[in-house]
Amino acid sequence: MTAPTNGPDDPDGLSDRDRAVLAVERQSWSGPGAKERAIREQLGISPTRYYQLLNALLDDRRALEEDPVTVNRLRRVRAARRGRR
Repeated sequence: MTAPTNGPDDPDGLSDRDRAVLAVERQSWSGPGAKERAIREQLGISPTRYYQLLNALLDDRRALEEDPVTVNRLRRVRAARRGRR
């Protein structure tokens, strides 16, 4: 029996989907639409849902422990955007 796609590998860790979201954010994208296409193909979710999940991950200590470089970079970007509003 395999673990569910969205379930955590261990009770205190991130789900496979959460890890996949962070992996997408670590990639660089060649042009417009490439990231959105990858989100749909690799994760099977809409870009809107992806960004909802990503935003929640930025506030999750487990995501920070899993990938501190990516999470801290995205937190800075988010803070800068909020500061411009």
